[in-house]
Amino acid sequence: MIRRTLREWQRIGYGDDEATIPQAEADRIAAVAARSAFAGRGGEGVLEHGRKALRARGVVGVIAAPGCQLEILPKIESVGEHEATDDALRRRLIHMLAVVHDLRIDTGAMTQLGWQKDTVLELLIRLFCTGLLEAVRMGLPRRYLEHADDLSALRGRLDITRQFSRHAVSPQRLACSYDELSFDIPLNQVMRAAVSRLQRLAQAADNQRLLREIEFAYSDVTRVPVAALRWDQITLDRTNQRWSELLSFARLLLTDRHQQTSAGAIDGHALLFEMNALFEQYVAKLLTKALSGSGYRVSAQGGHRDCLFEESTGRFRTKPDLIIRRGDRTVLVIDTKWKRMSPRIDDPKQGVSQADVYQLMAYSQLYRCQNVMLLYPHHGDLPPDPIRTCYAIANAGAKENLVVATLDVTGPSRTHVQALEALVQSVLSKSEAA
Repeated sequence: MIRRTLREWQRIGYGDDEATIPQAEADRIAAVAARSAFAGRGGEGVLEHGRKALRARGVVGVIAAPGCQLEILPKIESVGEHEATDDALRRRLIHMLAVVHDLRIDTGAMTQLGWQKDTVLELLIRLFCTGLLEAVRMGLPRRYLEHADDLSALRGRLDITRQFSRHAVSPQRLACSYDELSFDIPLNQVMRAAVSRLQRLAQAADNQRLLREIEFAYSDVTRVPVAALRWDQITLDRTNQRWSELLSFARLLLTDRHQQTSAGAIDGHALLFEMNALFEQYVAKLLTKALSGSGYRVSAQGGHRDCLFEESTGRFRTKPDLIIRRGDRTVLVIDTKWKRMSPRIDDPKQGVSQADVYQLMAYSQLYRCQNVMLLYPHHGDLPPDPIRTCYAIANAGAKENLVVATLDVTGPSRTHVQALEALVQSVLSKSEAA
């Protein structure tokens, strides 16, 4: 198995040494990536398939084809850190995924993972299997299911309509309807589907062993194709609440982020995450927690106001990443950008796109909001302190402000919550004082 790891926006050339990838394997990897939901119209939204090299883009995760596997890691650096190790990046990516998908991963489980030797996919499989095995040993959830059967003795209640339509001439059979406690319920079917899929994907021997052990416990549960799983019929209550995190984990591993593809002679799979979307969701989760009880409320991907109108028909609908409201009033619009800001010594604008500035100015006008913000991840090439630069919009001394800020997404999430709370409160307190 040929396995290579690179960072987002990094290239890997074709060759036969450890720093390159054989071209035949690169072609197979690129073919799998081109069929991903993130590939875009040109098929290169995940990987640029060049004549001399593969180049990663802003999508991270694992792409696998027969005999080869490519892992793409995000560039998540802490203050003063210019080159993070692969195991540190895997740890930080899984931390962000855990926050976004409501996965509480205990410290003991995290410390036992093989951060250096395993890919993000193998680490996620191990975390899921460890949690699922512990839950299975405590007992599978059961629920009463309604059954209809023709029996020689009455069980439950008699179905009068079916009795007289089907057994009018053979009354020795009784059309019974009854409830029976069963393990074969949608929640268990989801877990079995996750185990079945992961058995085809896991390469690590300990993961394969865990999956075989878990599969035995689900032997009496019906195999249901992923597309036919009844997520809408899963009900969590006090009797099965401990399964909520495992359900979130299964959803992460079974839905559109994880595609299994096949075309012609090439089979493969990809577990991919778009960092722009992941960063936005991460900030939304933590900002909601940071502003809880403050009177402010956060909405993600809301707004939906139109820029232009053709008579009474709106055109060019807007969808800001995050809107903070107090009552009915919009007080702050935030657009998150998973881009690397430049140090001011290299670029006075610090790499802030003019198009992004125009977009935020439009949001200020459309949502009648005095404060708008571009929020970037902090990284090691920037000064130690977070960036907090405030610009007056259109005129010097204007009430409308555009704030350019950074957030350090390394370390524990509680520090990120505190940083977001301080950032938002500082912006809003200045406008309220004015």
